[in-house]
Amino acid sequence: MNALASDNHAIRVEGLHKAFGKVQALRGIDFAVPRGSVLGVLGPNGAGKTTAVRILSTLLRPDSGTASIEGHDVVRDAAAVRRVIALAGQATAIQVELTGRENLDIMGRLRHLERNDVRARTADLLERFDLVDAADRPAKTYSGGMKRRLDLAASLMGDPAVLFLDEPTTGLDPYGRLGMWDVIRQLAAQGTTILLTTQYLDEADELADDIIVIERGQVIAQGTSDQLKDRVGGDVLEFTVVDRDLVARAVEAVAGLTDTEPRVNAESRRVALQVGSRGSHAIVDAVRRLDAAGVETDGLALHRPSLDDVFLAVTGHAAESEDGAVRGRGRRPAAQKEAAER
Repeated sequence: MNALASDNHAIRVEGLHKAFGKVQALRGIDFAVPRGSVLGVLGPNGAGKTTAVRILSTLLRPDSGTASIEGHDVVRDAAAVRRVIALAGQATAIQVELTGRENLDIMGRLRHLERNDVRARTADLLERFDLVDAADRPAKTYSGGMKRRLDLAASLMGDPAVLFLDEPTTGLDPYGRLGMWDVIRQLAAQGTTILLTTQYLDEADELADDIIVIERGQVIAQGTSDQLKDRVGGDVLEFTVVDRDLVARAVEAVAGLTDTEPRVNAESRRVALQVGSRGSHAIVDAVRRLDAAGVETDGLALHRPSLDDVFLAVTGHAAESEDGAVRGRGRRPAAQKEAAER
């Protein structure tokens, strides 16, 4: 057995670099994923998440560094890697003219499964993903959430040990998103190793055992959700300034409440300040200062650090795509996105 396969890590990445022309998509990332766990890979559009997934799934070759899946090198042993992985990307790979059952049947044949195994596996996956009633309808009649579930079911026809989910809930409505979360939890409970890329901080918080934050091709933070939140330190006082023109005045008013500087999201007019253990005293002082400065606020509250706070603390800005769109709601020009996230 390969030495790397004898440890408890299903995925190992060391010093991975990848460039597209002058664009450095990955700048030497390192991480490892224990078997049966979920790793959340968090970062804005263009951070390098999709590039990393494509290298790990053998669709791209790295410029330097190494990566292995279940002990198989993704470059030297690509065929072996493909036998133990599955990938569900940002866009579904199903044939919408075919029925759900036919899509799964084709995927089973491509996996060279025996005919009886294809039938059994198809029936099991249709049941597991709540698609039995729609199994014999063309996939073009499915909702977005149903198409995502079918795409994920198709990727599982070969019963992979390692599953790559590249932003699986992007574009889904809240109901579809929660449904996909349930599916991911079930897969993790059954022992599948999952690498989940996402722009959604709450998604990583809900699903991941460990999290790495990538920005501009580098890992800038990693740990469990609680460990990352502990980096922020203590409670966070947060509020929204009603008048955009008074944001600077609000920051000046609360500056000095603690040793830390207020953090500002200029787009949402949201101000956050780490207050440690001062708690309610900090709220009282902040209200007095803001009133004295003539600043009207909304949603002033004290809360434990969230992953939003972590991202803001380690990157210096909110979790946004690099063109300023909040967590995937905007789109960059196709050429720019292709270069950065190819």
